[in-house]
Parts: sequence; C-alpha cells; structure tokens
Amino acid sequence: MASKARRGEIARKTKETRVSVKVDLDGTGVSKIATGIGFFDHMLEQFSKHALIDMEIAAKGDLHVDMHHTTEDVGIALGQAIDAALAERRGICRFASADLAMDEALTRVAIDVSGRPFLVWRVAFPTQKIGDFDTELVREFFQALAQNARITLHVENAYGDNAHHIAETCFKGVARALRAAVERDSRLGDAVPSTKGTLSEA
Repeated sequence: MASKARRGEIARKTKETRVSVKVDLDGTGVSKIATGIGFFDHMLEQFSKHALIDMEIAAKGDLHVDMHHTTEDVGIALGQAIDAALAERRGICRFASADLAMDEALTRVAIDVSGRPFLVWRVAFPTQKIGDFDTELVREFFQALAQNARITLHVENAYGDNAHHIAETCFKGVARALRAAVERDSRLGDAVPSTKGTLSEA
C-alpha cells in the first residue's frame, strides 16, 4: 500500500507581510525561496536541503521597517505547513537529536514532534548582525516555527566564534533532527507514537 503524501500549503496575509509556503516532508531537499532577505534565504535553503523537505517559500514584507515581521511570519507559515503535512503524526519516529559542527562552531539540537509547542534556546551570538541581518531574529524564527509546527525544540550552541557559522549550525542542526523525527518508523506502522493515542492535541 502506497504511503500517504505528506504535504502542507499555507498562505498568510497581514498588513505587514504576505507569505506563501508549500512543503513536502518526503521530498529530496529541493527549494525555491524568495523572502527579500538574502541571508535568511540562504539559511532556509540549507534547512530544506538537510531536512530533505521540498519547500517553496515566497514572502513580501515591510522590509523598509526591518526584517523582523518577515522572518517571524515565514516561521509561522512554515510551521503551520509542517503541522498540516504531519496531520495526525501517525507512524513517525517522533524523537530525534543532532550534533552539528561547522568549522569552530558546534550546536546541539533535540526535537520531540509532540503536539506541544516549546522552545528552549541557549544560543549567544558574538555580534548583533550578520551582514544586515539581526542575529536576534534567528531565535524569533525558531520560536515561530516551534509554536506553529507544535514541536518541542531545544537548541544549544556549545561553542563558536563566528556568528554566521553559529546561525548555520542552528538551521542545519534543526533540519537534521527534524528529518529524523518525522521519518516513518517501519516498525510502528500507522500507529501514533504516544501512550495517549494522539499527538494531535496537547
């Protein structure tokens, strides 16, 4: 029996941003990203590639104000698309972790695709900006992602000196852990990996 497609599509429109997202959790890491923020596009492309999630993201935001609204709203819409694609979360591995190294930087990530949104963020950047991108927005993105994908997400940078490397290890580490957590568990079949019998509700 063929596996059910796990795809999600979200369109979000506010007075600050317009965001559209499509995801396929069983993809090959193909992405088409256009947010108007070069560094953020690069991070999202890395996320797609290492999560093996096909992603299409288009965003137009009030960048004349700053990058906050666009970054956060992309996190919201991407989280909602992943949540929609997971549906009842049947047959998934659910838990995963990853240690991600890039040159001098090391970041540890743990995920529970639990239906309960929570973020633990222990990441400090040595600079306030990477190019013109505010480093504090990395946390804002992952907060929005965790809340709207309804996952428990822990991210801890163990060490690192270069802000770009630290940010990239966060995106790649979350991607690798998410990839493993949403993988189908052949031993589980179509069951929900919880003694409660559901991951659709907190």
